Amino acid sequence: MPGSAKSEDLILCVDVGNTTTACGIFRRDGLPVRSFRFRTRTEISAEELLLLLRGFFDLLEIPVRKLKGVAFASVVPPLDGLWETVVRRWLVKEWVVVTPESVPLALRLRRPEEVGADRLVNAYAAWRRWKRAAIVVDFGTATTFDCVSGKGEYLGGAIAPGLEAAAELLFRKTAKLPRIELAPPPEALGRDTVSAMQSGLIYGFAGLVEGLVARLTQEMQEEPLVVATGGLASLVAPYVFSIQEVVPDLVLEGLFHLYQARMEDA
Repeated sequence: MPGSAKSEDLILCVDVGNTTTACGIFRRDGLPVRSFRFRTRTEISAEELLLLLRGFFDLLEIPVRKLKGVAFASVVPPLDGLWETVVRRWLVKEWVVVTPESVPLALRLRRPEEVGADRLVNAYAAWRRWKRAAIVVDFGTATTFDCVSGKGEYLGGAIAPGLEAAAELLFRKTAKLPRIELAPPPEALGRDTVSAMQSGLIYGFAGLVEGLVARLTQEMQEEPLVVATGGLASLVAPYVFSIQEVVPDLVLEGLFHLYQARMEDA
């Protein structure tokens, strides 16, 4: 019931990616409270992870005692046990791990076991929110494209390099190109090295997205909604004409709803 004490219980949703860990705090009634991100580190102790989480809660002025459950998805297996230890020992007992098998989408794949839980959660969240065919473009460590049909079927997608990874590769693999800030230049025609690199990265990735969305749409034989998500979505999305919605924390939204479904079934 809205306004009840239970509705104000907090659920922490965690998506551990190769580069960044995204966390979202939701009220049990579904209202998003705050979100935060930090660099994923495999060399971290349980005590360090606990202090990191408590530090974010303190910074956001959210009492840890209100936390009642955690929904967790990860593509970094070495960290799975560490997170479970921290959550169950010091935070809460309601611990839900989201796996590909727990996402309620029909998988139209040759090898369903290969797809990451985060990609399926993105597709599920888009279908649950809009109830229509969609392509979710996630601008993360990799740039992933995940396609869901209007019937709620996960159709597959595409994986391209991530924007940050491409920028770092230019810096590391060339003798004279500098490490740059990822920002759009004033024009595509770069008039110095930095603006030329920014043009190639920002506008180049925009073109990559446009091209793949067009091909995927043709093969889906539907008119999908194109959704941008991930930490760099707001940087690239303004230059991609086919993107219709930007929801940076779509995967966290999906994790929350999967958590709720699991609790209702328990």
